[in-house]
Amino acid sequence: MPLPQNRARARQWSRTAFAMAAVFGSLPLASRILLGGWGFDGAAEIGCLCLIAGAYFHIVSRRFPVVPDPATILERASERAASGRPDRAIALLTEGIRLSPQLWQAFQYRGELYLLRGEQAEAALQDFSEAIRLAPEEPHLYLLRGHVHSLLGDESSARSDYARAAALAGADALTAENCSGPNPGTLEP
Repeated sequence: MPLPQNRARARQWSRTAFAMAAVFGSLPLASRILLGGWGFDGAAEIGCLCLIAGAYFHIVSRRFPVVPDPATILERASERAASGRPDRAIALLTEGIRLSPQLWQAFQYRGELYLLRGEQAEAALQDFSEAIRLAPEEPHLYLLRGHVHSLLGDESSARSDYARAAALAGADALTAENCSGPNPGTLEP
């Protein structure tokens, strides 16, 4: 896939080739009008070659839409969140989810941002549930969703998610410790 600067360069070459095609194509006619004879042998052929080159570069410049890489989207969202702009990070993650709806990490990160903002626990719950639907074998997603259930006062659902996370992680001592207490999972108050 061409890089954006290569696409811009191809667009520039396309315009140049079209301009040269117009110049070479009009030379015989200009010669006839201004000089009285059909001079400039081969100008029409060169004009046709320039026209073909222009068409090629035009197609190349428009052929491949630039779709951001999911890893790039997550990185940019992380940078925006770290710089104190969680709203922009959430908007970027929402766009990333629109472009790549199977990117469970975007749902997870957006849910974490909703939690950090404090007032959007329901939206965080929806995002964590969608991330679990896409990646059901990731124990930390159950921990995050269990944390949201605890915040919302649904302790039975929270215990169920913590138990599922422990089962997926192999129920070792560290996991059991993470799955209990007031703030299980990766988010601390």
